[in-house]
Amino acid sequence: DFNASLKFDYYNSMMINSVDEDGNYADLGGEFPLEENEHFNNLPVNTLQSDIQVPTNVYNKDPVILNAIYNSEALNDVFIGNFQKDPTLTWQFFGSSAGFFRLYPGIKWTPDANGVAAFDCRNRNWYIQAATSPKDIIIMVDISGSMKGLKMTIAKHTINTILDTLGENDFVNVIAYTDYVRYVEPCFKGTLVQADLDNREVTPLSASLGFSLISLTDTHARTNGQGSMCNQAIMLITDGAMEDFEAIFEEYNWPERRVRVFTYLIGREMTFAQNTKWIACNNKGYYTHISTLADVQENVMEYLHVLSRPMVINHNHDIIWTEAYMDTLFNTKAQSLLLMTSVAMPVFSKKKETLSHGILLGVVGTDVPLQEVMKLAPRYMLGPHGYAFLITNNGYILAHPDLRPLVRTWMYTHINYSNTFCPLPRASF
Repeated sequence: DFNASLKFDYYNSMMINSVDEDGNYADLGGEFPLEENEHFNNLPVNTLQSDIQVPTNVYNKDPVILNAIYNSEALNDVFIGNFQKDPTLTWQFFGSSAGFFRLYPGIKWTPDANGVAAFDCRNRNWYIQAATSPKDIIIMVDISGSMKGLKMTIAKHTINTILDTLGENDFVNVIAYTDYVRYVEPCFKGTLVQADLDNREVTPLSASLGFSLISLTDTHARTNGQGSMCNQAIMLITDGAMEDFEAIFEEYNWPERRVRVFTYLIGREMTFAQNTKWIACNNKGYYTHISTLADVQENVMEYLHVLSRPMVINHNHDIIWTEAYMDTLFNTKAQSLLLMTSVAMPVFSKKKETLSHGILLGVVGTDVPLQEVMKLAPRYMLGPHGYAFLITNNGYILAHPDLRPLVRTWMYTHINYSNTFCPLPRASF
């Protein structure tokens, strides 16, 4: 049970082995023995204890954080037991929906040059893919005259944070609206069906909502004729919705409410909060108010919790394997050169009183170096002309003799299509 007054000390990976001028250990620190371990790329680790990383933007003594860390303490013995049973295991971890990251074996976390721990496990691909199903998302951003200065800066940061939560299985488009409606990237226009709305008879926001709703519903209708099984959502970023747009939703989204609408009210002004909240609440979404840049991260993450609920209710939460990647998490050359995949699955509350709510506690997983997997198919067993490769059930090649990982942008890769270079919403090797 949640204890709002819980007092609990844990090993904070930023604080361990740190002492002040008098030789006293830092708060949430303490003595944490570390030894270099060849199996973990010669990093100093503690194979008898996991420790906790908390991003700088999350208060490390918040009651929610303390309760969640306390409840995850039992994982320490599980991680140790797993490693004893299978010494080929590398990093084991639990990323909490509250924001902390439990890592085994424990390490000393090194902040960046500004002393900031920007790493947030909830932005990692393994967390996002395990926590939610594939998503079709349209981001709608208000670029009217009132959205200037700090408001526009917050809006841009909100868009980037939403994009950071998308993975290889997701599709996205961005629509900006003011006195007219336009796609931010014209090349994306062909990926969604155009809505035939008369802008002279509706407001720009109504037109944008119409575009988005028709595009999403038409997209999954074209996919299999029965509607997509994927999550579909509209992210509305604005400093105020002056109407509730009931007629638009009644025509294009009700009664099924297949497309969820998440609303982000930007700025300190709360005049139109009620209408913005109404839009989200009546379309199975979530409303949040973002008044500063510091509010963005936590508020954007709420939509993942909403989208994860059908998974636990439907008992649809399989193990996922991420695409192959090179991780620079620990800022060491040896680690950054290690091509790996992460294997993860979501963890939901099993309490009877909340089981139907689909409460996501976090994601648990482990990193698997591809070289360890490829050892299962040694060359001498394949013959002189044989070779082994790995491919996921999503069609991603994890390992291949001819695989040459390329430097790429997070979201887009450019290909030549009909003599026009257009960014596509999926990246590949």
